[in-house]
Amino acid sequence: MLGDWVVDLAKEMGLRGATLSTGIEGFGHTGRLHSSHFFELADQPTEIRMAITEDESEQLFKRLELEDISLFYIKTPVELGFVGTEVT
Repeated sequence: MLGDWVVDLAKEMGLRGATLSTGIEGFGHTGRLHSSHFFELADQPTEIRMAITEDESEQLFKRLELEDISLFYIKTPVELGFVGTEVT
């Protein structure tokens, strides 16, 4: 599936992390319903979240532009960090 490929690409590029989530049902800008079915998961709604720097984002998008794919995205600025005494 495309979502798995994007997560694998992020790992290959050395990005810090990516989370792939799947939904039961949703619709996009065309109004077409996307849903998971017992025998067919190809149309299942998916979401990939990454907390990456602006430079990493630019590298990722440049790489994605080389592919024959179509992806909708939402890009939101975030603050990255850790809390606690031990980070592994």
